[in-house]
Amino acid sequence: MLGDTFRSLGRRNYRVWVWGALFSNIGTWMQFTTQDWLVLTELTHHDAMAIGIVMALQLAPPLLLMLWTGLIADRVEKHRFLLFTQGALGVLAVALGLLVVTGSVRLWQVDLFAFLSGCVAAFDSPVRQTFVGELVGETDLPNAVAINSMSYNAGRMIGPAVAGFCIAEIGSGWSFVLNGLSFFGVMGSLLFIRREDLFRHAKARETERNALTSGLRYVWAREDLRTILIMLFIIGAFGLNFPIFIATMAVGVFHVGAHGYGILNSAMAVGTILGGFLAAGRKKADFDVLLNGSLIFGVGCLLGALAPTYWLFACTLLITGVSSLTFTATSNSFMQLSSDPSMRGRVLAIRFAVFAGSSPFGAPVVGWVANYFGPRWSLGVGALSGFLAAVVALLYILRMREQQGEKHS
Repeated sequence: MLGDTFRSLGRRNYRVWVWGALFSNIGTWMQFTTQDWLVLTELTHHDAMAIGIVMALQLAPPLLLMLWTGLIADRVEKHRFLLFTQGALGVLAVALGLLVVTGSVRLWQVDLFAFLSGCVAAFDSPVRQTFVGELVGETDLPNAVAINSMSYNAGRMIGPAVAGFCIAEIGSGWSFVLNGLSFFGVMGSLLFIRREDLFRHAKARETERNALTSGLRYVWAREDLRTILIMLFIIGAFGLNFPIFIATMAVGVFHVGAHGYGILNSAMAVGTILGGFLAAGRKKADFDVLLNGSLIFGVGCLLGALAPTYWLFACTLLITGVSSLTFTATSNSFMQLSSDPSMRGRVLAIRFAVFAGSSPFGAPVVGWVANYFGPRWSLGVGALSGFLAAVVALLYILRMREQQGEKHS
């Protein structure tokens, strides 16, 4: 059972990639954690809406650029392109870190670097996700997606704790600098990958005008993909705002410092790693899993909103971690495997755009709710998003069963 859960690691290229990505993921979560703390406690006086604005600026570019990022993902030589994007993200992290270390950072500069990083990530993410298919092939893709999520969330478990130490002991700026250096992990792994062992797919052949819009037409014609995108938008906009949820609960409700804040982020990450184990052992991705994941996510957020103590709140983050990973990994695997390989980059770019780009709509609203009604009410908004997404999945499942019944009658 355990060997089947990690079967993708039997491929050398994927093993090399995962280890390099793990170091980078740790650094990325160090930056996310430190950025939220910097905005909330050093550049503002506990202004949750300011965090929402930073999140919106960082996550808006995928939505604005999705037509071009998806087309590039389907046409570019992914191995070389990732060397460029990963290097650019590293440079931006170091530059922001130096501003913080020298004491010259301002809120508008954090906003600017968040937007620039978002622009690079908009091109990097669909290429990186489709590159996983080239590393392992079609058969092991769901397993590789789940292990990728586990690696990302292992970084989510370790990174915030390291960030908490850095903030408390040596200053916020060094978290950004260390994140910039962590990108050498991915770049190093890319240099050691055997390109002759990659599983190549046919490139897109449409004219430029048709190619830019063909991804949208392809997704719109598929009710299953449309339904997943609606669910992703609902949960992405109003549910997956844990930088706001955790930061405001830590500071405004439980009154803990940087170490306590880091522990809460790590608790969330432990849950996502557990969710990753479950996803890696799952044979297929279907709508029943999406329904259960979104429903349990809503329950977890509701329990978090009602949690009376710090440690009980940390326990609820385990539930939301498992369920959010189940939902995101399953939607990723389903959309990749059910899409034509020549369209996969554009489908994933649209997925990433809807998922990440929904935050500019929801994060400021959630931040406003946390400011004016309290952090617990903002978690209530997250719970509602999970329940609404579950309703969307249930309606689709019922329609499909009704159509199948009509065919057999």
